[in-house]
Amino acid sequence: MSALALHHIPASPETIRWGIFDATFPPLLTVQSGDTVVLECVSGTPEMLPPAAMGATIPPALLAIHKANPPRMAGHILTGPVAIAGAEPGDTLEVRIDKIDLGSDWGYCGFRPLMGTLPEDFPERWVSHIKVDQQRRIGTLPWGLELELSPFFGVMGVAPPPNYGAISTKEPRQHGGNMDNKELGAGSTLFLPVWVPGANFSAGDGHGVQGDGEVCINALETCLTGTFTFILHKGEKLAYPRGETATHYISMGMNEDLDLAMKQALRQMIAFICSRTNRSPEEAYAFCSLAVDFRVTQTVNGEKGVHGMLKKGLLF
Repeated sequence: MSALALHHIPASPETIRWGIFDATFPPLLTVQSGDTVVLECVSGTPEMLPPAAMGATIPPALLAIHKANPPRMAGHILTGPVAIAGAEPGDTLEVRIDKIDLGSDWGYCGFRPLMGTLPEDFPERWVSHIKVDQQRRIGTLPWGLELELSPFFGVMGVAPPPNYGAISTKEPRQHGGNMDNKELGAGSTLFLPVWVPGANFSAGDGHGVQGDGEVCINALETCLTGTFTFILHKGEKLAYPRGETATHYISMGMNEDLDLAMKQALRQMIAFICSRTNRSPEEAYAFCSLAVDFRVTQTVNGEKGVHGMLKKGLLF
């Protein structure tokens, strides 16, 4: 489906929310199903800005947001929300991630006390600034190693259920949010259940590259610009976020207990297989053991993540 209209939202103190999802936030823009929206997203607290000796360029929008000092919770700078006309609870929002552009020439990776997968082993604050070559799409680590970048948004989500109130962007939940799923790069699709009229989609937490697990708490945190096309599926109720790439279907599970996150991702994959085939739950369960790869998405957001990867072409 080609875009019906193209919209653009820059990052600014007026277009971001810092660390907060809340169903009461009004949308910046209401678009039609089929429209495409370009969202400029920035990342980095003041203490994470690169040293002057690095020679990096700090996006003016990020400095303006720091100067404005907007209300914030612990979490990420998100651009949005964007409403989709006609979206209602019980619908599904399809988010096509058409394109992701690198938005700055630097990023960072680090950890801090009481956070990460091994806080008992690494109790001090530590940060590494990383040069980003936007043309070559390469990140150069301080010791000279070059990593090929594969950018994606750590946070993509709709407004959460209204009874949640204001919640941190740190924990991923059934509205999406801080899923940190590196499979959701350009060309992939995210499916999200709708919880409020308009759905109200936001994105941020740009990652230049990440390993599954995101073990220290950060990926290569950087500024990204995303191009998203929104497709509304009326009356198609979805229990939990789901993804799709050119090669795989993706189920997701999130829980503070990694075992329970695994069970949730498995149950979601069984349900998906049964919805697409005439396989029984028993057959789907066994098929998952034969053909689905379950991976640890991240272990650092309170609600840990597991995602199941089912190669396309195996369902019939």
